[in-house]
Amino acid sequence: MSYGQEIEARAYSNAPIGMNFVTAGIAQAKSGSYTLNTEAVSLTHVLDVAGQSGRLTLTVPYAELSGVGRVGGQSINASAEGLSDPMIKASVNLYGAQALTNSEFKNYQQDLIIGASLAATIPWGQYSSSQMINVGANRSLIQPAAGLSQAIGPWRLELAGMATIYTSNTNYMGNNTLSQNPMYSGETHAIYYFPNSAWISADATYFTGGQTYVNGASVSGTQENWRFGGTLSYPIDKQNSIRLSGSKGVYSRTDTSYNAVGISWQYRWGGGP
Repeated sequence: MSYGQEIEARAYSNAPIGMNFVTAGIAQAKSGSYTLNTEAVSLTHVLDVAGQSGRLTLTVPYAELSGVGRVGGQSINASAEGLSDPMIKASVNLYGAQALTNSEFKNYQQDLIIGASLAATIPWGQYSSSQMINVGANRSLIQPAAGLSQAIGPWRLELAGMATIYTSNTNYMGNNTLSQNPMYSGETHAIYYFPNSAWISADATYFTGGQTYVNGASVSGTQENWRFGGTLSYPIDKQNSIRLSGSKGVYSRTDTSYNAVGISWQYRWGGGP
């Protein structure tokens, strides 16, 4: 439901080759009277891509959706629970993030990193064609993105852009076809690293596009959203850390804004000697 509006700090950063990360978290997003609770597990593996570091990530979410709203004067009840659409993401750092072992990484000092990524969802989520709102989309989204990260002392300044491309849902409210224009977004992060490797970031993102159609007829206008948020990551020990995040919609042209909070735990291992 909210993949297209996530604000992700440190999307393009370096890590030792062979390192693995498993993350488990819970998040809640609220929009009007609708509430979406999501529990997700993700696995990331860092690998060598032509001498630079890259990542493969698989995320599997489970969600519970509830709420009552009105669309065109009609009352819409939303009550759904089940698997949401899994996401696969491949990212590669094109410059400034050399492929290093654990021991080599100890001497690594970031300057400028430039990276790119491609993500896609698998439409395996729980979906009912008789409901307008579901935890699964019955369609895929594809997200090409590019970004950069500049180190200035203990600070990291990041800027990234993304396009979200949607396939069509041919079983929308029966046998109707739901289609959607691409969504275009940009995001920026100002991240501060503490001596103990904890970090905190101020996040902002802007979205536009995403006009929707049913059987070729327009049913919603172009979206435009501004969101601001923050993230705190704190290490418990060398292998475990916890992360807190929150974001708030501050402007929405078509009343599609939402507020979100989340907490996650991350465990890492590997990376060689």
